[in-house]
Amino acid sequence: MARHLITSAIPYINGIKHLGNLVGSQLPADLFARYQRARGNEVLFLCATDEHGTPAELAAAKAGKPVAEYCAEMHEVQSKIAEGFRLSFDHFGRSSSPQNHKLTQHFAGVLAERGLIREVSETQMYSPTDGRYLPDRYIEGTCPNCGFEDARGDQCDNCTKQLDPVELINPRSVISGATDLEMRETKHLYLCQSQMKDQLESWIDTREGWPVLTTSIAKKWLNDGDGLQDRGITRDLDWGIPVKKGEEDWPGMEGKVFYVWFDAPIEYIACAQEWVDAGKGDDWTRWWRTDKGAEDVTYTQFMGKDNVPFHTLSFPATILGSGEPWKLVDYIKSFNYLNYDGGQFSTSRGRGVFMDQALEILPADYWRWWLLSHAPESSDAEFTWENFQSSVNKDLADVLGNFASRVTKFCRSKFGEVVPEDGRTGEREAQLVADLTAKVREYEEHMAHAEVRKSATALRAAWVLGNEYLQDAAPWSTFKTDPETAAAQIRLALNVIRLYAVISQPFIPDASAQLLQALKTDDDSWPDDVPAALTSLPAGHAFTVPDVTFRKITDDEREDWQARFAGKRD
Repeated sequence: MARHLITSAIPYINGIKHLGNLVGSQLPADLFARYQRARGNEVLFLCATDEHGTPAELAAAKAGKPVAEYCAEMHEVQSKIAEGFRLSFDHFGRSSSPQNHKLTQHFAGVLAERGLIREVSETQMYSPTDGRYLPDRYIEGTCPNCGFEDARGDQCDNCTKQLDPVELINPRSVISGATDLEMRETKHLYLCQSQMKDQLESWIDTREGWPVLTTSIAKKWLNDGDGLQDRGITRDLDWGIPVKKGEEDWPGMEGKVFYVWFDAPIEYIACAQEWVDAGKGDDWTRWWRTDKGAEDVTYTQFMGKDNVPFHTLSFPATILGSGEPWKLVDYIKSFNYLNYDGGQFSTSRGRGVFMDQALEILPADYWRWWLLSHAPESSDAEFTWENFQSSVNKDLADVLGNFASRVTKFCRSKFGEVVPEDGRTGEREAQLVADLTAKVREYEEHMAHAEVRKSATALRAAWVLGNEYLQDAAPWSTFKTDPETAAAQIRLALNVIRLYAVISQPFIPDASAQLLQALKTDDDSWPDDVPAALTSLPAGHAFTVPDVTFRKITDDEREDWQARFAGKRD
């Protein structure tokens, strides 16, 4: 039995995420976790809410709530939505947890002892009106690159250029709108990533089979321009993890907190501690400490491409720099962006479907199937309502749902709600068994390598094989002259439904559970031996005809949803 540690990039706390966020990390991570569990492997699947930093403070202020209260409420909201999408986290933690406070401060202390943190005096925007320093996201202004008037102090959302607040034209405070900003000197801590460039590069070179997207982004940050730069790890904010060296105060750093991108990845480890403290597990060290058994763990991270630099460089720099025996990631599965219907998802403009809205429209499996079968792996992908409707109607309703319905209804009408008695099988049946065996093995190969779209393609192809067999065998015609052969055909087809339910579970867990329930079996064992699996429901086994597994989306519904979520055009 293999052991798999799986983490999804932790979603930010400021609001409900859209479908692009979902497919960029959490959903494919869940697919992989479900598959590994189905194969009998031991899995620890962790995620959390990312609760520190400027956006949390701003969102709380907009909501008129204390930031701690706002984060607690939004964690509950995001947790329930994750459950709605059937994301099978072993624990869904919080980066504001006491465990993460303690662990982040521990890492800072160790890194400081090893000479990998330095103090830097720098000038930073200060607002006399607000009486405080303004971190980058507390400042907005006109982008010097494209002229966008609402660029943030760290990045322009219009042209994506990375910015420094001093570059903005006509900068203003996000808090008060004040424009009387001035530059004042302040001290901050920097992680000395530049000292670790060679070690990080050597480590990256030992990672096998990483996606080109992952390695290309990492190498770009390592080697472009002046190479890997030291990175600030503190901010002048009220909300966050106080700056300490372990349990000791850090002179000169009073009132400052650690930068969210320093503490957020550390939450992966802290989340496992939360998992134990919540009574869900008994030993987090065997997953995270290589001196406690974690050397046998395969650690896979899932994330959007914008998170890659922090997970290939900054977080590994923290882990490697500590000199302690922590588990490092083995494989980083990164994703491009999912765009929305000719543009981008936009919270402020109300463009696109957000996770809570999606679940109000249709059950989770409809969305899971489309998102995973169109995952933006090799390039950006685009959600359109026409494509969504077509995929649901053809793949889920016409292929999988129709097969289950036709087989069970025909059996009920001719043989009753039991698996028919033994009858004669022939070359046609043997060929189906062989074809399904080959397709399941192909599907397993793609799933083992987290090749999401290829896995979906192989799974759909397996569904098609059953439909093609049914059309070719035509048991409704065979029954008229040879009911025994028709019985054998339907017995095989009923077992094919069970096979589909088992192998489809990582993609569409609710539909799979419904089909197994209709077949009155709790045997969801993986088909290591496909021919044997196709005889698991014996003659005389009772079943019921399932309710409609997937319904079709009408043109009127599609048009209504398209108009509803169009938002204000850019």
